[in-house]
Amino acid sequence: MAVINRIAGYSEDMTGWRRYLHQHPELGFDCVKTAAYVVERLKEFGITDIHEGIAKTGVVAIIEGQGPGPVIGLRADMDALPIAEETGAAYASTVPGVMHACGHDGHTTMLLGAARYLAETRNFAGSVALIFQPAEEQGGGGGVMVQEGVMDRFGIDEVYAIHNAPGFPEGAFYTTPGPIMAAVDTFHINIKGLGGHGAMPHATRDPVVAAVGIVQAIQTISSRNHYALDDLVISVTQIHTGSAENIVPETAYVGGTVRTFDKAVQAMVMDRMKAIVSGQAASYGVEAELDYEVWYPATVNDPARAAFAAEVAAEVVGAALVTPEAGREMGAEDFAYMLEARPGAYLFLGQGESAGLHQAGYDFNDAVAPIGASFFARLVERAAPLKT
Repeated sequence: MAVINRIAGYSEDMTGWRRYLHQHPELGFDCVKTAAYVVERLKEFGITDIHEGIAKTGVVAIIEGQGPGPVIGLRADMDALPIAEETGAAYASTVPGVMHACGHDGHTTMLLGAARYLAETRNFAGSVALIFQPAEEQGGGGGVMVQEGVMDRFGIDEVYAIHNAPGFPEGAFYTTPGPIMAAVDTFHINIKGLGGHGAMPHATRDPVVAAVGIVQAIQTISSRNHYALDDLVISVTQIHTGSAENIVPETAYVGGTVRTFDKAVQAMVMDRMKAIVSGQAASYGVEAELDYEVWYPATVNDPARAAFAAEVAAEVVGAALVTPEAGREMGAEDFAYMLEARPGAYLFLGQGESAGLHQAGYDFNDAVAPIGASFFARLVERAAPLKT
């Protein structure tokens, strides 16, 4: 089996939906116009069981199959990123400083494509819960939807999602059993010293030197405080301080990200970072405050569902284009919250050579949208087949 013919037949419609969404990106939980557009399309497909305002702008729509069976959740994220687009596309973002640089416009389109087909055919038992989620990039909209009870409210038994993958062969899928993406935390360190003249540093308590010491010490956590085979990334990504060459500033800021899979490793990092910030502050005679924020947990696939999803993907694109045990990576994804609440799987879908995710030149490849939609549709038909 390849791409479902009916879905291929309205691929031009899908391209139109996607490019409209690309022109009208929205951030975080404020996906008001995006959600309205999604609801408008769903109603066109004859879907009437639509629930809005979940996690502020999230949408859940239910398609009933034929007879009793499981409830299969399919999720797409809707939000964009605060990046000024540089694609030069005729359908480029019309919102200054905001663009779909991660392909969520494509993810939403793939789920809409599957919704149209499933609403037409209803060739499955049970029902499908279409989950259109805001705030994946910032705010953990997936977690908010879970907290607001979507899994219990709609009786969802298992849940699946796709993310596009630039640089991976067009139309190819990959996933892995167990952990597939890391937990993500952020840290903020605010340092307060005593400013003064750059020619008289002895009369100051220099926060710049303290910031440098803290950054260097943080790097030893990975190299000296954890087992080398346990995945861990600590990246200092921001240092802000100073205003002129001849002024020792009053304050400095250090910020960054931590990626882990093991909760014990995560706890160790938090403990070591607290000790380092406190100790370095004392040694340099400054005050320093650590704000360590625990964000998305690790994204962990249910092994059986991941294997099943890989089988379905192979039916759509062929086994040669499916990698069922690709291994894990250090990116993060708030679909993790949904996989904590219900078993399921997260997969990547290659979109060929393109600019990378979160880059100003990125654009979703419309050619893969019918593939993703076919995967979603076929997964439902396989997971909840009609009895003969």
